[in-house]
Amino acid sequence: GLPAALVVLQLVFGSVVAGLLPMLLAIVSIVVALALLALVGQPFPLSVFATNMLTAIGLALGIDYSLFVLARYREERIRGLSELDAVRMAGATASRAVLFSGIAFTLAMVGLLLVQSTIMRSLAVGAIVAGLASLAAALTLLPALLGLLGDRVDALRIPLFGRSATRGESPFWSKAVRAVTRRPVISLLAVTAVLLALALPVLNLSSGEAGVSTLPDRVAAKQGFVALGEEFPGQTTDPVEVVIDGDASSAAVRDGIERLEARLREEPVFGDPQEERSDAGDLTVLSVPIRGDAHGDPAIEAVRRLRAELIPTSFRDGAVVLVTGETAESIDASDTMDDWLPIVIAFVLGLSLVLLTVAFRSVVVAAKAIAVNLLSVGAAYGVLVLVFQEGVGNDLLGFQQVDTIESWVPLFLFAVLFGLSLDYHVFLLSRVRERFASTGDNSDAVAYGVSSTGRIITGAALIIIAVFSGFARGDLVMFQQMGFGCAVALLLDATIVRLALVPAAMELLGDRNWYLPASLRWLPDVHVEGAARARSR
Repeated sequence: GLPAALVVLQLVFGSVVAGLLPMLLAIVSIVVALALLALVGQPFPLSVFATNMLTAIGLALGIDYSLFVLARYREERIRGLSELDAVRMAGATASRAVLFSGIAFTLAMVGLLLVQSTIMRSLAVGAIVAGLASLAAALTLLPALLGLLGDRVDALRIPLFGRSATRGESPFWSKAVRAVTRRPVISLLAVTAVLLALALPVLNLSSGEAGVSTLPDRVAAKQGFVALGEEFPGQTTDPVEVVIDGDASSAAVRDGIERLEARLREEPVFGDPQEERSDAGDLTVLSVPIRGDAHGDPAIEAVRRLRAELIPTSFRDGAVVLVTGETAESIDASDTMDDWLPIVIAFVLGLSLVLLTVAFRSVVVAAKAIAVNLLSVGAAYGVLVLVFQEGVGNDLLGFQQVDTIESWVPLFLFAVLFGLSLDYHVFLLSRVRERFASTGDNSDAVAYGVSSTGRIITGAALIIIAVFSGFARGDLVMFQQMGFGCAVALLLDATIVRLALVPAAMELLGDRNWYLPASLRWLPDVHVEGAARARSR
């Protein structure tokens, strides 16, 4: 991700020094976040994946937050403010937007802490410490560096890009958004139809876990798995373990074990069970080989049937029977993710609605932001199912077709994508709100907000897309799905959503965008008041 981010930053800023500054902030944020993670890891066990998550989010947010503040500083210098006044104005406007963006992202990640899974909580902790470190660096270290560097931040201009990168409004984004706002109904319906069509395949989403059969053929574990299946049919390295907690000498328990063993021998997917008993005779374990991949559909269906049908009909009383092993763990992990998904969604949406209402003094803007982000996430889910489950274009993209989407991916994608999408939404709406407060013209405010932030948001999104695309290029299907899903959602979010859907909706709503119930009129307009105080100085 670092080389790709460096190229994008140079194109956005047109200056070597300005392009390197966000990279420096990202590296500092990652180092600080790793130190924080080490402290958290002392009393709590963390998965090794926490460091992967921390590095990716630290690189993405560390660059994004710095990019937003630095872009506003350069814009204020072009308008004629002194170096220190430009730093103050950037702090009163862009830094406030970054603060709310960081809070929104953190809240989205806090939702993952609710899930009773060490891996999900580890990913959440890694993302949270990276987000907090990036936020702290953008609000403290970056203004200090800008105060020291001043206009030297634009040193070493890049030919062809240097001049265009210093303009406040982007001509391309300005023309595009004005074309959208001239025909808001058509734009809104067209983009919504596209996103809903992309989201439609999510109705066929099947969650599970990828097994050894999904690994590339060159991997030694996959080669051993194939050889074992060919030469020793019915044998496995991951047998199903049936644990019978009860007096094995009692007639009821012995009859139940015999009935279960007989039923298991009738099932073609199971091998011959091997019985083992504890010394005290109060615990019996049946080790049952299962044919094929322990995470494959046949194994999953067989273990579910074992739990739901075979065991209840074999044991009438006298024992507690539990099923464990790789397949059973995969089923329970998938069920846990499915159970927690609606809870996490409700938690994140509720907190986001409150935060955005406070940030922009508008219930309508907050509700619209949530609806738009849900469309982006839904489209990402649909494309994920289309490519990986249905196999549409998977060969072209270098992915393999599988039976299921990894069970943790939908939950993870929702939290990460919702947090990152709100980043861009807050940054865009901050400019719209600031302009509307000074002119009172909703159409002009929307056009100005999109055109002045379009290049920056696109650059920020491209950087994060590059980071997550690295995961999609790996061999593990779970990370391919995660990286591809994130990249697709952010690409949609930073282009047709920000370019067409958001401005079209805001144009149609007009002044109703800023509706706030009388009971909430006491909320301060933090973006406008901060900018006004900075100008008065």
